[in-house]
Amino acid sequence: MRDSSDWHPTAFRTHTIGQVVRNGADMIGEQVSVAGYAETVRGRGAIAFLMLRDGTGYIQAFLKKDNMDENAFTAVQSASRESTVQVTGTVAQKRPPKVPEGEPTPPPEYEINVTEANILSSAETPLPVGITDDVNVGLDIRLDNRHLDLRRAHVNAMFQLRSRVLQYGRDHLIGEGFQEINSPKIIASASEGGTNLFPMMYFDTPAFLSQSPQLYKQLAVLGGLERVFEIGPAFRAEKHDTYRHLNEFISFDIEGAWMNDEDVMGVQERMIHHIWSQVVANDLHLIDVVNEYRVSQGQESVTVEVPELPFPRIPYCDAIEIVQKGGGDIEWGDDIESHHCDIIAAEYPGFHFLPRWPMSMKPFYIYHNEDEKGSTGGQLSRGFDLNYGRDEMTSGGQREHRVDVLEQNLRNMDLDPADFTFYTDGFRYGAPPHAGWGLGVARLLMILTGAGNVREVVLFPRDRSRVTP
Repeated sequence: MRDSSDWHPTAFRTHTIGQVVRNGADMIGEQVSVAGYAETVRGRGAIAFLMLRDGTGYIQAFLKKDNMDENAFTAVQSASRESTVQVTGTVAQKRPPKVPEGEPTPPPEYEINVTEANILSSAETPLPVGITDDVNVGLDIRLDNRHLDLRRAHVNAMFQLRSRVLQYGRDHLIGEGFQEINSPKIIASASEGGTNLFPMMYFDTPAFLSQSPQLYKQLAVLGGLERVFEIGPAFRAEKHDTYRHLNEFISFDIEGAWMNDEDVMGVQERMIHHIWSQVVANDLHLIDVVNEYRVSQGQESVTVEVPELPFPRIPYCDAIEIVQKGGGDIEWGDDIESHHCDIIAAEYPGFHFLPRWPMSMKPFYIYHNEDEKGSTGGQLSRGFDLNYGRDEMTSGGQREHRVDVLEQNLRNMDLDPADFTFYTDGFRYGAPPHAGWGLGVARLLMILTGAGNVREVVLFPRDRSRVTP
């Protein structure tokens, strides 16, 4: 659960449950007010035991009819599970359980002896999604009721972990001298070419949702900001229906002046190393919650191992040879698809870069050296991917900074340079060599949590069939 040591009192509570649980030894006899969800209510007659949960922990509240308003006592005793309840009372140490002789005594636990209680909101029954019960429902039902699904401990832990990943990634990039920017999400033309765009009307002007902050982060670099990053949404009108694709996603995007592809690969592997290191240092309790659920479902536990630096580099030409030697049907110039990546992953199961892709397979803005050719004579680019096992995580590369080459690249891809003057004009007045990448946040979370579907680690996913809630 989240560390709540810096949280302040609110109108409904003096402390979080987590604060009381962690500091109970120093709070015995102190009056507190806490609020949360009624996980269970036990007891009949003159006493009741309420297990209360908020986003920071769990605590037992002990209610005795003689110590409080009778109507409030009756209301809590008959409360439905997941109703929200506020209680006030004094912190006490729970009676320690009896343990067999010779076994260690468990650490003390604390409870609240209630003097006042208030049902803030009653939960309807039955719940469409089980919270503490082992009720198996499909992912679609869970997503339809995400507000309840989030109350499940392992789901809540995954989204706390997602927040930490965003924090650690942002901290690392700032530490390497990158400045955060915000690019527009309503654009006039394609960011990366192609037709995978969501059209819309911007007042009376046809427009699109942004595929990527790519062109705008480059313009920021050309303007002298030098090193920029963005953590924001992108939209792709691709008709995928797989475990790792969505039509709206959040990504880390960076761009750096005076950098080539190898330089920004270094930024990326150091950022991922930092994220993993921080998770190991601070957040294994969240991984434990996820693993507790996974084990209960007969799944393997997730182990977070900080990856070694540098990540392996497997140039495209070498990757083709590995796939061919492994029995894969592939030729130079073909895309490396997931079943090909399975063969590569047998040798490189963790993070690994695939640099030097054919220029014909990369966007118009990727840089290439005219004399850098592949084994069959095809033009190589300075574009790269980052994979984890079979799954692609990143697309990136050094960018083309020569305006005449940029315009020719557009023509080669059947795009009209006149439609991209807002972009190419930025290169007419002196453009530094630069490079960057985009990395999907959800795909990092899939690795850390063992989630088998990207929708598990996206709060309200958007795919071909889902636009609500």
